[in-house]
Amino acid sequence: MKELLYLKDDQLKDLIEKLFIGYRETFSDSKKILDKYSIGLAHQKVIHLLSMYEGISISELLKKLKVTKQSLNRVLKDLIKLEIINFKKDDQDTRIKHVFLNDKGKKIFEEIFVVQKKRIYNALLSSSSEEVINFDSVLKKIING
Repeated sequence: MKELLYLKDDQLKDLIEKLFIGYRETFSDSKKILDKYSIGLAHQKVIHLLSMYEGISISELLKKLKVTKQSLNRVLKDLIKLEIINFKKDDQDTRIKHVFLNDKGKKIFEEIFVVQKKRIYNALLSSSSEEVINFDSVLKKIING
């Protein structure tokens, strides 16, 4: 492994703190919208993934979220009760359910996205293209371990 001598523990702790605070602030921007619909961060994560992967199967959703079936079922039940999602059985294998945002779910996603987009857009706009490319590259490396 290539040694990064210039990255001291304090610098890494500072980076981890910035990642945490960046995450916290980005997701706190949408708190008023979540409160309006009586949903929380777990619901927002599911709504976000359903907007990205329309018709995703429940098993794939579990893999992406890295949560238990019980946790996901609780969130899905809430979203069903609020009439935000729909299910469709797979044409080939009826044991597989695909999950979709309905129009109300898409509207909620869009409200959340508009608020979060402002923070991200402003940060990217005030950065050079090289900074944006490097940041994206580093984030991918953090995500992929």
